[in-house]
Amino acid sequence: MNGEYIMDQDASKTIRNPANPCILVIFGIAGDLTKRLLFPALCNLGSPGLLDENFCIVGVAKEDYTSESFREQLIKDIDEFVTDPDAKKYGLLLVNRVYYISGEFSDPNVYTLLKNKLAELETQKASKNCLFYFAAPPELMETIAIELSKASLLTEENNCFRRMVVEKPFGHDLASAKELNQLLLSIANEKQIFRIDHFLGKETVQNLLALRFSNGLFEPIWNRLYIDNVQITVAEVLGVEKRGSYYEHAGALRDMVPNHLFQMLSLITMEPPASFSADNIRAEKEKALRAIQILTPEQVLSQTVRGQYGPGKIDFKEVPGYRSEQNIAPDSPIETFVALKLFLDNWRWQHVPFYLRTGKRMPARQSKIIVQFKSGPSTLFTSAEHKVLPNLLNIFIQPEEGISLRFNAKIPGPHLDLSPVDMKFKYADYFGIKPQTGYETILYDCMNGDHLLFDHADMVETEWALAQPILDVWGALPPRNFPNYAAGTWGPKEAEELMLKDGKKWHL
Repeated sequence: MNGEYIMDQDASKTIRNPANPCILVIFGIAGDLTKRLLFPALCNLGSPGLLDENFCIVGVAKEDYTSESFREQLIKDIDEFVTDPDAKKYGLLLVNRVYYISGEFSDPNVYTLLKNKLAELETQKASKNCLFYFAAPPELMETIAIELSKASLLTEENNCFRRMVVEKPFGHDLASAKELNQLLLSIANEKQIFRIDHFLGKETVQNLLALRFSNGLFEPIWNRLYIDNVQITVAEVLGVEKRGSYYEHAGALRDMVPNHLFQMLSLITMEPPASFSADNIRAEKEKALRAIQILTPEQVLSQTVRGQYGPGKIDFKEVPGYRSEQNIAPDSPIETFVALKLFLDNWRWQHVPFYLRTGKRMPARQSKIIVQFKSGPSTLFTSAEHKVLPNLLNIFIQPEEGISLRFNAKIPGPHLDLSPVDMKFKYADYFGIKPQTGYETILYDCMNGDHLLFDHADMVETEWALAQPILDVWGALPPRNFPNYAAGTWGPKEAEELMLKDGKKWHL
């Protein structure tokens, strides 16, 4: 779907053409994002030949490194975070094409040094194309963009591209998202801006399009007549780790809902696009998001749940509560768990509830979508031993990517007893894929200028418009019962009650 593919003799493997040549400039290269995700992803791309042979990286950060000392640190990071032997081998070669600039992002001299380094690399066969990756705190996005513009580093000349990759969260609320969009669009055009959500780099999320629109089995029943409800879960075992300062200003709603969860919801509910072009898919996703009912204040109180984890056990080990974490206020009202019930106002999904939840310090790390189908009208299986459970389509996003379908089957023996069984497909088993970070496809598409997986300005504002009423009510009514769930559990009891009052339950 992204790039050009050539099938080899093994139909389970594909070969993609190398990405367009470019220099990758990473603002905040000394941070965790680079060593844990970006550089491992680049190694995974480079080892099978998906990066140009002259591809190189220029990093900018305030830490006091030189190019040589940063390369030494990067070698240690490769050893720790790059798992595939071929990718690790490529990474050790790529290190020699990594250059470091030390300084504050607000210092114009940093951008002069950057401009000079790019010109120098061009004389050494490096590309004139540049991809500027903002791996920096959200409050620095505007500063970096403005300084790049002032230094004329965003000017595209002689068929060369200059693109910005902006990490989520894109804004803090609807007003700030609009302000950030206005700023970026005043210094660059929409095609130069890639608002990244690494979650959409996962193969299973992309495969939602293929699952729905290439299979006659699913699309005819993908509507209110056959689907009872849809559940989307993004659960994390980890707490806030070292991100306390950020999380105190964000919380679970801002951090996860207007991007990850709404993006998955749009893929599940969108209408068939005219083609698989980025523009057509984005248009249908945005239509789906615009169909979501914006909650009234009364509905916020009855259709949303927020929670904050207290002390508990994860893998039989005691872990602290949120208010005891580093850089967290002892009386913090910030939520670490969110559950929502939403409806879409359109023909396909009228009256079908969509239940979304996300939280930290859950019992398991899992991201999945569950489509529960309506039960048939048959009265044959009404006794207790013949109890018919609903059919479920499980779409697993992480950590294990795959799809399963649950249906009822007869238990072998003389009696007509039923049991649910699962047909399960795993990407790793069938296609033999290597572990990925989720950033491989994102980076590859950015280099190729493919906007399929990225938010347009209008979509970002639509997502924030849906979240804003919840933020307003929660801001006006501080929680009274935090913490309200123990670490290592599936959230507060109110999340269960949200389902029980509809006669439903969360599927684990």
